[in-house]
Amino acid sequence: MAWLIDIISFLKSLLSPPPSHRFTELTKLISYRFNNIDYLEQAFTHRSISSEPRKNYERLEFLGDAVIDIIISRELMRYYPDGDEGLLTKKRSALVQQSFLTNIGNMLNIMNYLIIEPNVDLNNEKVASKQQANLVEALIGAIYLDGGIKPAKRIIIDTIWKNRNEAWKTINYKGQLIEYCHANGINNPKFHLVKASGPDHQKTFEIHVTINKEKYPTGIGTDKKTAEQSAAQNALVRLTK
Repeated sequence: MAWLIDIISFLKSLLSPPPSHRFTELTKLISYRFNNIDYLEQAFTHRSISSEPRKNYERLEFLGDAVIDIIISRELMRYYPDGDEGLLTKKRSALVQQSFLTNIGNMLNIMNYLIIEPNVDLNNEKVASKQQANLVEALIGAIYLDGGIKPAKRIIIDTIWKNRNEAWKTINYKGQLIEYCHANGINNPKFHLVKASGPDHQKTFEIHVTINKEKYPTGIGTDKKTAEQSAAQNALVRLTK
């Protein structure tokens, strides 16, 4: 039966485009040409194809995660020169969380390049979402190994950092603050409108939080919801110092 397996493998190789052609659209999109196409091939090879660590994307995913962390951390320190560890950590968490990396994967149409056995079920939304995030990290890891930190940094800046405001909008600081209070046996936070100013079409709201009668720094926003989120973030930063 070995000869039959060899024939099937040969036929598959005829039907599959060479790696350099398979990833043409992706390399155009990220404006990066690989010196060693094997890294790119590995970055999109699921363990269902090969369980060997050097032949699937998992090692590259591990590396890419670390590269993204260091680049995003450095950019945050530049962006918030006076920001403390609590603020920087929360901002970074939003940029490296699975749901946001999934959005980046969607922008790159990254699932189009996944090499996976057809019997693996990707119809489950949670599974597919995690898969996309993994591939983004693996791609960054592959670029780092192939070209070093400069191209990896540029692509992180052009994708993750460029869309940072979208990620930060999704952080529910108010919910996090309530959870923090529950976990630490503290009374629920209370939100107080301090001031609403400006014309109706361009109002500014100022809100502060009190917890156990202690007042925290005011949050500002163009609507009450945004101001509450800002106030909750300010309270969390102080509480978690």
